[in-house]
Amino acid sequence: MNTADLIAKKLTEALVPDSLKVVDESHQHEGHAGHRPGGETHFRVYIVAPAFAGKTRVDRHRLINSILSDELKGGVHALAIHAQAPGEAQ
Repeated sequence: MNTADLIAKKLTEALVPDSLKVVDESHQHEGHAGHRPGGETHFRVYIVAPAFAGKTRVDRHRLINSILSDELKGGVHALAIHAQAPGEAQ
């Protein structure tokens, strides 16, 4: 399983999102710090989940970071997060 699929699997199991999109942006960072040959280092997550209702942006990011802690300690160098509760999605 590639890293993007693993991120999607973990977030889906933990948060049961209404929508989720994980984008591997590693190719945009070739030659930059944290980039590895083969990529899978830089990701962007778009997620809408009921679990975010009433939570601040910081709390939403902390929740996602805790779910993906193993990946963030390992090969994932950067994770951009766009987290919304249902009804906030545009």
